[in-house]
Amino acid sequence: MGEAYFYHLTRAPLEVTLPMLLEKARGAGWRVAVRGVDPARMDALDEALWTAGGQEAFLPHGRAGEPHEADQPILLTTGPDMPNGARCLMSVGGAEVAPEEVQSLERVCVLFDGTDEAAVDHARAQWKALTDAGCAAQYWSEASGRWEKKAEKAAG
Repeated sequence: MGEAYFYHLTRAPLEVTLPMLLEKARGAGWRVAVRGVDPARMDALDEALWTAGGQEAFLPHGRAGEPHEADQPILLTTGPDMPNGARCLMSVGGAEVAPEEVQSLERVCVLFDGTDEAAVDHARAQWKALTDAGCAAQYWSEASGRWEKKAEKAAG
C-alpha cells in the first residue's frame, strides 16, 4: 500500500519542484504519471521538462494520447488513465486523486501552490478525503527554505 505526499509550494515554482520529484521517482525505478487539469498548463510543464536540469538530467517523457504513450517513463495527462503502467502519480493543479489510487500505487504526490488560497483549500480537502479513507499521508513544506515534513498520518 502506498502513501500520499503533499508538497506545499511556497518558494520554488512547480517547474522547479516537479523535475526534482520526478528524478527521485525515476531513481526509485518507478514509471510516473503527472496528472493535471488544464491542458495549457500541461503544455507548459511539457516544455519545462525538456529543459529541466540541462542535458545531464534529461527527463524522458511524453503526453497521453500521443504515439507510444505506454512506453513513456513519465507521462503527462489530464485524464484518469495511466497507460504507461505508472507506480507513482503526481497530481498538479488540483487534479483529483482517489483513495484506491493511493492504495494501489507506490506513491502519490500532490503538489499545490501555497500562494493560492483556493489551491490550499483543495489540498486540505484532498488530505481529509484520503486520510479519512485510511490512506497514509505526509505533509511537506518548504517554508523554511528546505523541505521539511510537518505532519504525518498513518494508514488505517
